[in-house]
Amino acid sequence: MLLKHFGTHLKVGEKRDAGLVTNADLESEAAAIRILKRAFPDFGILTEETGSEQKPGAGRWVIDPLDGTTNYVHGFPMFCVSIAAEWDKRTVVGVIYHPILKDTYVAIRGRGARLNGKRIHVSETRSVERALLTTGFTYRKGDWLRAEMQAFERLSATSRAVRRPGSAALDLAYTARGVFDGFWERRLSPWDVAAGALLVEEAGGKVTDFHGKAFHIAGQEILATNRRLHGALQKALRPDLTGVSAVFTLK
Repeated sequence: MLLKHFGTHLKVGEKRDAGLVTNADLESEAAAIRILKRAFPDFGILTEETGSEQKPGAGRWVIDPLDGTTNYVHGFPMFCVSIAAEWDKRTVVGVIYHPILKDTYVAIRGRGARLNGKRIHVSETRSVERALLTTGFTYRKGDWLRAEMQAFERLSATSRAVRRPGSAALDLAYTARGVFDGFWERRLSPWDVAAGALLVEEAGGKVTDFHGKAFHIAGQEILATNRRLHGALQKALRPDLTGVSAVFTLK
């Protein structure tokens, strides 16, 4: 569905403080829901575009039909589909598909992570100076963006490089496969991170919030690393926390 519309004239709308939405997002989401409902009619659904459908059972799908919509609209081929399965509010399966490269990432809790059927692992990098990092910025401007740029500048000055590809799900997938050594971002939604966080964990990495507390898909922060750099990156992000917390509360 996404490949069919990529590079064509799209119908593009803008969501307040939440980026763009296109007819490709909506058609991709409808196709995913149709397939999953047919296979698992008792599962609830949480999706980016159509919201939440509650069911009495313990299972739920968390779906991002097009992560990286801004990239997609501008013809930049860093976008994907991200789908996670929850059971009793715990992510048990995550799948990310990058259609341009035909890469399929799969994580099953307790059974590891794979790319196109082959096991993947986080990197062995042990110093921030040798690390290739990745991040993303909120669609909010002003104080929000200034705080994020402070962290970007600090880690750009100490690491080998920091990238900003524009798809949180792919950032996490590339961290799981050892391309990136760490990823951080604020104000993501559950569908952005549910599958990718499990990929990183099952590939041997570590995922928390900026304080080092247990990660939750509905949280406001995510720090995902190869585990070896987690403490150093957490320390690098902490100077922003005090100044930003008041902004988060007020906004």
